[in-house]
Amino acid sequence: MQYDIKNIKLAEEGLRKINWAKKDMPVLQGIAENFKKKKIFKKVTIGACLHVTAETANLIIALKEGGANVALCASNPFSTQDDVAAALVKYYKVPVFAIKGENTKKYFSHINAVLDAKPNITMDDGADLLSVLHSERPKQVGNVKGGTEETTTGVTRLRAMAKEKALHYPVIAVNDSMTKHFFDNRYGTGQSTLDGIIRATNKLIAGSVFVVAGYGWCGKGLAMRARGMGANVIVTEIDPVKAIEASMDGFRVMKMTDAAREADFICTVTGNTSVVSIDVFKTIKDGCIVSNSGHFDVEIDLPALAKITKQKKVLRNMVEEYELKNGKKIFVLAEGRLVNLSCAEGHPSSVMDMSFANQALAVEYILKNYKNLSCEVHILPEVLDRKIAVLKLKSLGIRIDTLTKRQEKYLSGWREGTI
Repeated sequence: MQYDIKNIKLAEEGLRKINWAKKDMPVLQGIAENFKKKKIFKKVTIGACLHVTAETANLIIALKEGGANVALCASNPFSTQDDVAAALVKYYKVPVFAIKGENTKKYFSHINAVLDAKPNITMDDGADLLSVLHSERPKQVGNVKGGTEETTTGVTRLRAMAKEKALHYPVIAVNDSMTKHFFDNRYGTGQSTLDGIIRATNKLIAGSVFVVAGYGWCGKGLAMRARGMGANVIVTEIDPVKAIEASMDGFRVMKMTDAAREADFICTVTGNTSVVSIDVFKTIKDGCIVSNSGHFDVEIDLPALAKITKQKKVLRNMVEEYELKNGKKIFVLAEGRLVNLSCAEGHPSSVMDMSFANQALAVEYILKNYKNLSCEVHILPEVLDRKIAVLKLKSLGIRIDTLTKRQEKYLSGWREGTI
């Protein structure tokens, strides 16, 4: 078996992490038991480009127990937990190609190593695997029945491909499931992003001015958590409706160039490019800490920052100081990459339980339905989404009401009203 990891000797610690995460992933474990009994992925090869974490390991193990051959690479150069990668190789015989801190050349060589396995299904977090397959290895596309996509950024890319008729097999947008984006993006990103910032800097959030760029589900979660820790939160937005929502939620809303003048922290969660631009760097407060929790490292315009920088140096692990020509100093975390996975461990396992339950059911859904799915981006059926919610509630010991027959009749009719 081929693999490329940091050190196989880290496997024992990785196994402990995987088992610790497993405790908080009961929904995925229930799905895994069903997969194991039915062996529904027998003779199926899955190529996965995901963050190599303890939570992801439990998803990969579930698929493998269902009979699949799985090859795994990282979806971000800094998000890999090297000990988890080692455990997957040693204890579960999964070909893993991922090393924390790998350069861009190595990153794409690992993607190609997964594609060398000739997958029938692809699993993505950011759409890099699918993109390389379509652009560089088009002859393999016909071998693929379908794919899944985990994150907002990837779904955006895939919809652009579908619009241009450049997408050649169906993809399930796992990110668009309610049990994914409502919880993973909001509660997961909110907590893990602050976790990464605090681990990297050891700075106090309370009393600071914390700027959140973007008020989608991730931005909402981050703004909520930053305020909960005592920060004075400012939101920047380009969408007028979301800007109003942020204002009604009690946050100050302003342009980024204005917010940067006050900011002690700036964190981007937009999925767009150059959100913190050269114009922002010109107005930014001296000593501001800048980070990104969007998928790709384009939200902070580091090439533009380099042009106005006098010198750069590393102060702490994942913290770089940029001393500008005007004398100001800016501190950039994790080279502008995902701060929650680069500087911390990503989302809590209990959140990823629902996200990866969606991933697992999406793979099963593709296998059963790919012949009837067009080469577009699809959403997992609502019945499966709600199944995951029901299973999660059950695991938490929460009971909810159900409709009576009279209530069902009332909601399905139109004749009853004011009496």
